[in-house]
Amino acid sequence: MAVATRLTWSEQKSLEKMLGNVSLRLLYKSSVHERDIRSMNEKCTRQGPTVTIIYVGNFVLGVFMLGDHPEEHNNFKTVNPSFYFSFQKNAITAMKTAVLETETKINSGQLVCYSSGQEVFSVHPGESSFSVDDSLRNTLGTYLRSGSKYSECEVFHVDGIEDDINYISKITGATKHRDSLLVELGTYKPCVDFVSEIRILLLGPIGSGKSSFINSVKSVFQGRLTRQARVGSDVTSITEQYRIYPIKDGRHGKYLPFRLCDSMGLHEKEGVGLCMEDIPYILKGCMPDRYQLNPSRPITLSHPNFIASPSLKDRIHCVAYVLDINSINDLSSKMVAKFQQIQKEVLSYDTACVLLLTKATNCGEFLQGNFSNMDKPMTFQSRIMDASKMLNIPIYNTFVAENYTSEWELDPIKDTQILFVLRQMLRVAEDFFEDLP
Repeated sequence: MAVATRLTWSEQKSLEKMLGNVSLRLLYKSSVHERDIRSMNEKCTRQGPTVTIIYVGNFVLGVFMLGDHPEEHNNFKTVNPSFYFSFQKNAITAMKTAVLETETKINSGQLVCYSSGQEVFSVHPGESSFSVDDSLRNTLGTYLRSGSKYSECEVFHVDGIEDDINYISKITGATKHRDSLLVELGTYKPCVDFVSEIRILLLGPIGSGKSSFINSVKSVFQGRLTRQARVGSDVTSITEQYRIYPIKDGRHGKYLPFRLCDSMGLHEKEGVGLCMEDIPYILKGCMPDRYQLNPSRPITLSHPNFIASPSLKDRIHCVAYVLDINSINDLSSKMVAKFQQIQKEVLSYDTACVLLLTKATNCGEFLQGNFSNMDKPMTFQSRIMDASKMLNIPIYNTFVAENYTSEWELDPIKDTQILFVLRQMLRVAEDFFEDLP
């Protein structure tokens, strides 16, 4: 009979997602296997990174160890970052965490974690007891005292992590930075009272990732992957309507004060893709949501839903040109000329603009220590400069993102990157308001 964890399905998925979309496989369960260190070692040593969890009443306390589970007669153990966490059952969203440089040993029948030479956490399988240092206990917000009994101990193998000693700091750092950005954007308000929401228009070639970016932003705020905007890679545009997408904060259920506007993809041929004559009407705010776009016939003033007298809140406040970072040098001269023509139109309306380069595949490079390198990964420097020069958009308004496309779960690193780009777009849009008479 298969051995099952006490974690609920949602708790295990949340923990796997928090650790970087890993997968957890149960190795040891004290109520099924023998309650001693020998049995634990037989199941867990030489299995690679592990997560050890104990259950105390309604409380869960655990540690993710990057290195191998220690062996009983091997006192040599390298120091690796370890990720400690705690939460109450059915309340994993309120998880408390801590990262410590940890040396792990087997000592007197116990699994013991040391930090700076001091014991911070231990599990005694033979006595079903544990201890936790006062400082760590306070950080994790637990009331549990050393020597307390646990009802269950489980050890999981962690599969799918990078072979990188900085892995834990990257993942936990990304999670903290993502949560900080979510709070900042969740409480965002436009800098002027006469505009209730910022409108950002995405323009780019067919298949460049406009709709995927919208889906990615919506997914991060919903806390799950969602694909409301249709995406595809057909030679003709999948998007056939002009859409104004609201962004809902899934945590609080409120709509946030910014909108992402999607349109038909651009094409180098006339009569294919977004009609150039439609762009001024979109910029001015004359085009209604869900307008059926026609590549060969622009909207007319006689259309029943045409917005004849748009206000400042109806117009586009920022244009984001979207390009596939891997295809910049493959753009034809006709497509480049079309972009430059659009850019002249955008500038004539004094509309702010940014450049968004999508389909970057090594998003981990964006997170360097203090997250100062999220917008300029070194791998793509030459392509960024080429795109910036082509559209005459400053480097400081050029950003790189990796959208969610075929994934099933969210990734904290990718979330952080997407939220960072969105925040910068809003800041550029606010510069637009500063220039208003």
